[in-house]
Amino acid sequence: MNAPADRFPSPSAHTRALQALDSAHFLHPFTDHQALAAKGARVITRAEGIYVWDSEGHRILDGMSGLWCVNAGYGRRELAEAAYRQMLELPFYNAFFQTTTEPAVRLAQRLTALAPPVNGRRFSHVFFTSSGSEANDTNVRLVRRYWDLMGQPQRKVIISRWNAYHGSTVAAASLGGMAGMHAQGDLPIPGIVHIEQPYYWQHRRSDETPAAFGLRAARWLEEKILEVGPERVAAFIAEPVQGAGGVIIPPETYWPEVQRIVDKYGILLISDEVICAFGRLGHWFAYERFGTQPDLVTFAKAVTSGYIPLGGVLVNERVARVLIEGGEFTHGYTYSGHPVACAVALANLDLMAREHLPERVRHDTGPYLAQRFAELTDHPLVGVAETCGFVAGLILVRDKATLAPFPEEWAVGMTCRAHCFDTGVVMRAVGDRMIIAPPLVMTRADIDDMIALIRRALDATWADLRQQGKTAPGVS
Repeated sequence: MNAPADRFPSPSAHTRALQALDSAHFLHPFTDHQALAAKGARVITRAEGIYVWDSEGHRILDGMSGLWCVNAGYGRRELAEAAYRQMLELPFYNAFFQTTTEPAVRLAQRLTALAPPVNGRRFSHVFFTSSGSEANDTNVRLVRRYWDLMGQPQRKVIISRWNAYHGSTVAAASLGGMAGMHAQGDLPIPGIVHIEQPYYWQHRRSDETPAAFGLRAARWLEEKILEVGPERVAAFIAEPVQGAGGVIIPPETYWPEVQRIVDKYGILLISDEVICAFGRLGHWFAYERFGTQPDLVTFAKAVTSGYIPLGGVLVNERVARVLIEGGEFTHGYTYSGHPVACAVALANLDLMAREHLPERVRHDTGPYLAQRFAELTDHPLVGVAETCGFVAGLILVRDKATLAPFPEEWAVGMTCRAHCFDTGVVMRAVGDRMIIAPPLVMTRADIDDMIALIRRALDATWADLRQQGKTAPGVS
């Protein structure tokens, strides 16, 4: 059995030295640095398959695919070799000044071929970035430029959802609906408004079915369009399944109704698939899973399985045609279409196709994960277990009968997260909702191992709560 990976009894001198340097010089994303300095950062040193190892030699099953991105698993030599070959041949050239590179051209073509048309709407072009945040900033520019060229410059407002995550740059954080992010930096910027998320367990009415709730939640979009004024609304942006917000899976009735509404008012639909694309939900793109017809699709992360930064926007034909005929689009990045990143993405897509990873998730490992994950509802801490492809979430509750939550200040989710590391599995806590997004290369045996580790972490969390007298009255 691994020693506890979250609370090192006596880290080595090498680890302590790295932790000290980390504290002195490295500003981490989304981190309380005083708290981190007091504890010391976990130093990850190597990885293989579905596992990572820290500097103390502890092996940890990566239930979050790094950060939703290592779909092909760690240690894939073909991806490293693709980067090496491209670096020797052409390590960099820009896409400005009427130039291009072969990897960028071939990846743009490959992505448009992978993205199936829906009702005659096909994707014809790609704008490359280095991240999902940059891609969503690009969406703001693309959408507003489109409507200017269409002779409707008053269409500036983009509607998003509370608790959505679309990145952390100024425009992307504004598109997102995270209150903590908006509190820092006077966000959101003007022209971005939000509606409630389609979270059944939070917003359902008494005796309301998921199907009825899905329709009602979708109609919050129509209400906001009418409130703002249809002539002023440019687009609606949403994740098919909300990721960082806690793996919020909408009812099946939600997306068809959203599509009806955006079509009715003629606004653009942006499907943010930074997390959900490239097999995560059992399809190359998540809009296939839900049957929507987006005008723009944001991608990043798993396009290279996280091996090198790359992101972008798929642009459908009707939008691309207007932009192309409209003259210069004054927007771009130094690394748009970086040849090394594009070469790695091509090798990654080849690998995923060769190993049929989206199909495996759709027909085999995804249903098996759903079956095994549902078994966790027999645990006294678990009120709800939900999956969609290779994302899943557990709701930890104080009372299973009523789904009554724990007091927020008890931070039960963070306690469970610490026990996950102790038992050797990465599981993320969003409040008291525990979530996973494991590598797509997992086998059924790997899923069994992961579920066993999660159950051990739940048991340890339950033991803590019982010892502290924090279980529901009459529950033992």
